[in-house]
Amino acid sequence: VPEAVSALTAKGARGAASPAEVAAESDLIVTMLPNNAIVSNVYEGQDGIFSSVKSGAFLIDSSTVDPALSKDLAVKAAAAGCQFVDAPVSGGINAAAAGTLTFMVGANSDQEFAKAEMLLSKMGAKITHCGGVGTGGAVKICNNMLLAVSMIGTSEAMNLGIKLGLDPKLLAGILGSATGRCWSVDTYNPCPGVMENVPSSNDYKGGFGTALMTKDLGLAQDAATRAQAATPLGSLSHQIYRVMCNAGYAEKDFSSAFKFLREQDK
Repeated sequence: VPEAVSALTAKGARGAASPAEVAAESDLIVTMLPNNAIVSNVYEGQDGIFSSVKSGAFLIDSSTVDPALSKDLAVKAAAAGCQFVDAPVSGGINAAAAGTLTFMVGANSDQEFAKAEMLLSKMGAKITHCGGVGTGGAVKICNNMLLAVSMIGTSEAMNLGIKLGLDPKLLAGILGSATGRCWSVDTYNPCPGVMENVPSSNDYKGGFGTALMTKDLGLAQDAATRAQAATPLGSLSHQIYRVMCNAGYAEKDFSSAFKFLREQDK
């Protein structure tokens, strides 16, 4: 995206016309992209990283994608004389700004993990070696499935409480110190006005988009099918977020589940 490149070059970075141009001049590359197709194209496309990558380069992909894709890219990186790790990230916009993100790293050796950790520690507070390549992505899709379930549950509880005449800030405060406590309640509350500096208090702008959450839930359901794992709430959450996308919420933060539920009451 030209605007993003311009914003970085204004701060002293050097721009490039393609991933291939970046790869030809880089020993360390970090990617963080929206979905399987874009990741595959950036690495394997005509002007992709693998078309010009330097032997010995170290590649970190922090996208949330199918673990099978990460494993495939690791094989192709090794064939090109490179090392590849997957390192999906969690924490949200506030943790990103504070440099306290959580990275879940899939690396095929302790040495590769240590190399990744050195860089990722500049952006995160918790960097965990989950196992071989692909395990970082496996942890991430499990996390995001749970996050979706908890956000919908928090939205339902907040909506019900308000309907019962409770003050939303009071309700959130009590839930945050009771057994219903979770990140969606006490850090990223979906009810507008309960917290400052979260998307719900900014018309659900910014943050983590509903379309991206829907994509991640799809990855989780694909993995659950392959693993023969029962995920009824994960499946239902996927359906709800798909409906939200079709109802015009795709670009809003995923906490807009609260607004979606409120509109269903009308």
